[in-house]
Amino acid sequence: MKRLLQLRNQVGYVLASLPLAVAGFAYAILTVVVGGALSLTLLGLPLLSSGVLGARGWGWLHRALARTTLGLRVAGPSPVRRRPGPVGYVRSGLGDATGWRALAYLIVKLPVALVAAAVIAAFLCYPLFLLSHPLWWSHQAALQLGDFFFDTWPRSFLLAGIGAAMFLVGIFLLRLVLLLDGLLIRGLLGPTGLDERVGDLEEARALAVDDAAALLRRIERDLHDGTQAQLVALAMKLGLAREKLPADASPEARALVETAHRDAKIAITDLRDLARGIHPPMLDNGLEAALDTLVARGTVPVELRVELRDRPSPAVETIVYYCVAELLTNVAKHAAARRVTVRLRQHDGLLRVQVGDDGSGGAAVGSTAHALPGGGLAGLRDRARTVDGTMRIDSPPGGPTLVTLELPVRM
Repeated sequence: MKRLLQLRNQVGYVLASLPLAVAGFAYAILTVVVGGALSLTLLGLPLLSSGVLGARGWGWLHRALARTTLGLRVAGPSPVRRRPGPVGYVRSGLGDATGWRALAYLIVKLPVALVAAAVIAAFLCYPLFLLSHPLWWSHQAALQLGDFFFDTWPRSFLLAGIGAAMFLVGIFLLRLVLLLDGLLIRGLLGPTGLDERVGDLEEARALAVDDAAALLRRIERDLHDGTQAQLVALAMKLGLAREKLPADASPEARALVETAHRDAKIAITDLRDLARGIHPPMLDNGLEAALDTLVARGTVPVELRVELRDRPSPAVETIVYYCVAELLTNVAKHAAARRVTVRLRQHDGLLRVQVGDDGSGGAAVGSTAHALPGGGLAGLRDRARTVDGTMRIDSPPGGPTLVTLELPVRM
C-alpha cells in the first residue's frame, strides 16, 4: 500500500509539473531571447534583470511542488541583495547567480518532464491495458501484435505477464527520471555551498552583533548605577568636607579639597558622556521615543516622521540613533540649514532612514568640510556596513542635502 501511494504521488508530480515545465520553459526562453535582443536598448537590461529575478519565483513553485508530492525538501537559496537605485536594480538582477541557475532549471526541466510523461504513458498506462487482457479478450477481437494473435487463455496470460514486467520496468524508469529531477532541483534551485557558508557567517555575525549590543547595554548600566553613583557620593562627601573645614585650616588643605571636589564633578560629567556614548538610555523606550528626545534637543528645527511596524534589533536601533545624531550635529555645524527632515520607514524587511536639510550642500564621503566626529560620513557608511547596510549621499553644491541609510530591520 505504501508503494502504491508513493507511485500515485510520483505520477501526480509528473502530471502537475508538466504544464508548469512548459510555462517555465517559455518564460526562460522569452527572458533570455527578448532580454538579450533588447540588451542594447534602455529597456532590454531592466527586462532581463527582472526576468532573472523572477526566475526565483519559478524555483519556489517547483520546490514547493516537489516537497508536497515527493517529500523532497530542499532549502531555498539566500535572498537576493538588492542594490539601491535603478542601476543597482539592474546590476542586482544580472549578477544574481541564483536567478540564472533557476533559469537553467526551467530550460532543462521541460525535456525531463516530457521523458517522465512518456515513461508513464508507455510503461505504466499501456501495461495496465495488457494486464487487463484476460478480462476482455474472449468478448472482443483477439489482440494482434504483428503476425502473432493472442487468442487463447495461455497467450492472454502471457500478454498479462508482459504487461506486469513492463509495469515494473516503468516504476524503475520513473524513479530514475525523478531521481535526475531531484538532483537538478538540489543543484539548481537549492542553496550552494557558498550560500550555506554565507548563511552560517551571517548568523554568526548577527549573534556577535547582538551580544556586543547587550554587552554595551550592561556596561552602560553598570557605569550608571555603579561607578557614577559612587562618584556622585564622593563629590557630595568632598563638598561636605569643604564646608566643614575649620576656619584656621591651611590654604593648601582647602585648595586640595576644592580641587578634588571639582575633579570629581568633572569625572561625573565625563563618565555620563561616556555612558551615553556607549548606549543611549533613551533607546530603552524604543527608537521612536529616543529620536523624539534627540530632535527636541537640536538647534535646527527638525520634522520627524517614523513609520515602523516592528521594533528593529537592538544593534540596528543603536546604529540608527547614532547616525541620525551625527548627521544632525553635522547639519548644525556645517550646513547652515534652516530646516531638517528625518524620516524612518520600514519596507520589505529594510529600514530606510533619510535625513535631509536645506543647507549649503557639498557633503561627500571624505569631505573635510562636512567631517563628523568618529570618522565623518565615511564613518557612518562603515557603521552601516557592519549590518549589511548601505548609505547614499545626494548633496549638490548649494544644496539641498539628503542622506539615505538602508539597514535590515533584524539581524
